[in-house]
Amino acid sequence: MKILVTGGAGYIGSQMVKTLLDSGHDVTVLDDLSTGHAWAVSDCELLQVNLLEEDKLSAVFRGRKFDGVIHFAAKSLVSESVQKPDIYYRNNVVGTLNLIHSMLAHDVDKIVFSSTAAIFGNPTTPKISEEHSKHPVNPYGKSKLMIENMLEDMAFAYGLNAVCFRYFNAAGADASASIGEAHEPETHLIPNVLRSLLKGEADMKVFGVDYDTLDGTCVRDYIHVNDLADAHLLGFDLLKSTPGFHTYNLGNGNGFSVMDVIRACETVTGKKVRYTVEGRRQGDPAVLVADSTKARTHLNWEPEFVNLEQIIETAWRWHKNFHARWSQIPE
Repeated sequence: MKILVTGGAGYIGSQMVKTLLDSGHDVTVLDDLSTGHAWAVSDCELLQVNLLEEDKLSAVFRGRKFDGVIHFAAKSLVSESVQKPDIYYRNNVVGTLNLIHSMLAHDVDKIVFSSTAAIFGNPTTPKISEEHSKHPVNPYGKSKLMIENMLEDMAFAYGLNAVCFRYFNAAGADASASIGEAHEPETHLIPNVLRSLLKGEADMKVFGVDYDTLDGTCVRDYIHVNDLADAHLLGFDLLKSTPGFHTYNLGNGNGFSVMDVIRACETVTGKKVRYTVEGRRQGDPAVLVADSTKARTHLNWEPEFVNLEQIIETAWRWHKNFHARWSQIPE
């Protein structure tokens, strides 16, 4: 198959590209490289295009024939979305609408969309299924829910076929340690803990210790990036046999607190984590844990990485291998 991967130079997108190439597919990456890295993708075409550039986007489709699109391109910082909501609605929602217009204009009718657990807001059940109420508490989550609603409407009106994956906290790195999580600034917990250990500095921050959880810190469901990529492949296969609009939650189904993660990082690395406590971040729910029964049943998807320390160990190998090269890696 010939697949267009938007945001394919980012953390999860680059893993998706590697998985597609390893499976024998032909891949074109579209990424504006605002947060992605050209070095993270190889052996495929890379087009530096922003989804808001409608003429350039249309030209991408005019010159190529795609079997479908896997769509990762989006801004994704919760705190930034609270401070600058207009940027998130424009980049995420308008950008995706432009993408859909180009797809429909060039007879591309399959899209797998990278959504998020942030569409649910504060959970009302211990685990979140697809039927859980959707009341996002930050503009990032609201923008993703708008896109899901838009895709569902486009599926009804124009025959677009779409799978939306609401995944929880992506973590880990490819077994090759050739690609992994490389954000600047970094806002995710596991890489921040590991980078603080590599630098030997007490710059690790814990945001909020007064949540209604066992130890007062936020609880999250961590899902390995390889398992996410595998699910996207299965989702694309689903669209070939079962057209329409589909939604799935992706997670391990286990919740780990910030302190659980810190202790697991200490076990994996053999190092003591030094951290400071800060106030809560705006827009952070106390607990987010997935019920992925539907994905396991409908897609026959089963996460390979189910142990938190196993996930962290893959991330640790990536960070150790590349720590000394941060400043030398070309953009």
